[in-house]
Amino acid sequence: MDLTTKYLGLKLRSPLVVSASPLSEDIDNLKRMEDAGASAIVLYSLFEEQLRQDRLELHKNLQQGTDSFAEALTYFPEADEYKLGPEEYLKHIAAAKKATRIPIIASLNGSSVGGWTEYAKKIQKAGADALELNIYYIPTDMNLAGEAVEDTYINILKAVKSEVTIPVAVKLSPFFSNFANMAKRLDQAGANGLVLFNRFYQPDIELETLEVKPNILLSTPMAMRVPLRWIALLYGKLDASLAATSGIHRASDALKMLMAGADVTMLCSTIIRHGIPQIAMIERDLVDWLEEHEYESVSQLKGSLSQKKCAEPAAFERAQYMKALTSYSLTPT
Repeated sequence: MDLTTKYLGLKLRSPLVVSASPLSEDIDNLKRMEDAGASAIVLYSLFEEQLRQDRLELHKNLQQGTDSFAEALTYFPEADEYKLGPEEYLKHIAAAKKATRIPIIASLNGSSVGGWTEYAKKIQKAGADALELNIYYIPTDMNLAGEAVEDTYINILKAVKSEVTIPVAVKLSPFFSNFANMAKRLDQAGANGLVLFNRFYQPDIELETLEVKPNILLSTPMAMRVPLRWIALLYGKLDASLAATSGIHRASDALKMLMAGADVTMLCSTIIRHGIPQIAMIERDLVDWLEEHEYESVSQLKGSLSQKKCAEPAAFERAQYMKALTSYSLTPT
């Protein structure tokens, strides 16, 4: 069975990619993921706040005592001349590349142009095969128009693309007034891939302590419905690769995403819940289904039920909503 696919211009042995998670912090885990069948791995994210904090701490340390000792004024370089940034992440990229033979994709998580461009260059130099921009942006300014929000995404992408030559994917949410137009704009701005979709972790309220606390819930297969629809709608209309993420737990989930038009399917929650060997199980079930249904390759399957090739294109739009409501009936009890 030919499981090969292309993502971000990279030829992968299968469409099963591991998305960013704490599991990738350990080099031994990366080796186990590769052995289990992962065709590429997105490393855990480096956050914009980490870069900003690193700069502030270094600047504070460089300035401390300079008013007391004249010679200290020239002992250290100025803050803007110093090589800044969490060096551990760069070392981890290099170690990951040395330990594996599959593509390693770095991940930057933030919401502004900030110091991303400078650090993106360092990530490329460290050996990353590609870069995923995880833009986690929740606009709360009532005076900020939707167009300005969209421009933020475009500006981040253009700034990073101007500094690196490795492929750049953008991971984003579906919360735009016209996501189809946003996808087109990102494609035209040079995105090599779109990762659909980012899961926004919502806060919760602790009733006993009266505190607002972060709340992380692993995804379920139900979460795949939104990316499934949009990948099916976008297939064949963009130059950028399409990666499906969120809710992919079984081979059947991966198959549906591939039929919709995904180039790769990204795994996270299912690996955290069931362990790294789950990758091999999904691949085995994927191959079994393809053989049973007489497919010879993933490419033969890909996009076969996208809007572009579907016998009922309207099924991915309003008609599906109407049909779902009118066909649903409650069973009397």
